[in-house]
Amino acid sequence: MGLAPRPWLREPPTLPILALTVESAANSDSQYSLSRLLPPGSQLHNLIFPERVTTPTPTLPPLASYTSHPGSSLGMNVEDGGVPGLGRPRKARWTLMLLLSTAMYGAHAPLLALCHVDGRVPFRPSSAVLLTELTKLLLCALSLLVGWQAWPQGTPPWRQAAPFALSALLYGANNNLVIYLQRYMDPSTYQVLSNLKIGSTALFYCLCLRHRLSARQGLALLLLMAAGACYAAGGLQDPGTTLPGPPSAAATSPMPLHITPLGLLLLILYCLISGLSSVYTELLMKRQRLPLALQNLFLYSFGVLLNLGLHAGGGPGPGLLEGFSGWAALVVLSQALNGLLMSAVMKHGSSITRLFVVSCSLVVNAVLSAALLRLQLTAAFFLATLLIGLAVRLYYGSR
Repeated sequence: MGLAPRPWLREPPTLPILALTVESAANSDSQYSLSRLLPPGSQLHNLIFPERVTTPTPTLPPLASYTSHPGSSLGMNVEDGGVPGLGRPRKARWTLMLLLSTAMYGAHAPLLALCHVDGRVPFRPSSAVLLTELTKLLLCALSLLVGWQAWPQGTPPWRQAAPFALSALLYGANNNLVIYLQRYMDPSTYQVLSNLKIGSTALFYCLCLRHRLSARQGLALLLLMAAGACYAAGGLQDPGTTLPGPPSAAATSPMPLHITPLGLLLLILYCLISGLSSVYTELLMKRQRLPLALQNLFLYSFGVLLNLGLHAGGGPGPGLLEGFSGWAALVVLSQALNGLLMSAVMKHGSSITRLFVVSCSLVVNAVLSAALLRLQLTAAFFLATLLIGLAVRLYYGSR
């Protein structure tokens, strides 16, 4: 009786047997020996030993590049000489946005003055701040719901919301510091010395974002500080003959210039927190690859919670909407829209751009005060305007 034929000696192994052979070879560290038995490039070799395709790990750009982030939707970059590389339509939209923000900043104080009843604000300041934050939150939610800005794919990145709690805390602390500062110094001293926040913002801008300012840019910021101090020292005056009625108490017994040591420390703390909050928020918005509306949703959610707690803990007083008028509603709406515009400036521009917007708003503030409140412009106002124009030219002008 002869031996039975052994077909496995004449036929190539089937795919299941090959799979077991490869797995066994891999477990016994003999895969290299098996690969030498098959000619490279053959169909069988490619089936058993497929090439491994490695996907490079994406890396974020260096931190310094965030200072010139082009923007996810607008493609805007206003650092280092204006808006290089932008087309005319986008440049026009960016310019219009900055002009609107400047106008809203400048109109804030005159609109508040129009809200006065018997020389005082008839509503709680915390109510106005809370309603402003709530309006911004609703506008951001609306922009996401109607599709003005795309919702990110997949699960919402709720973990990325946590860092915005610190931003809301810094902004809330600064808003309350402004109130306490008035107890330790006169308003004129506060207006002049609060311009030191320009220097603190530039300092944190260089340290946190690793952006070096040239000597020309540094001189421009110094001129901006001088312009703010010059305007605060006497850019407007109240002529006694133009306003009807008896002179106010402030006019008959003006508060002398003064500042206490504690007031000076609080003012320095206020300027440091102001600069840190601005630069920290800019860093967050540029580092996260999220829609601006979603980032604002995170920020203003914490802002509403914080201001709601401050309003509730403020003790007895007028209700949330008590004392509100049409002018007060306009104040809330304008500040909410301006907050959204400033968030776009922080994401697509920089904290320095925001400083220039705030400084340029002094001109709008003075013109509206002269037109609506019958205040007179002084030589200090025109000097401040000249310094602001020169600072803008130095910082953003051609090199």
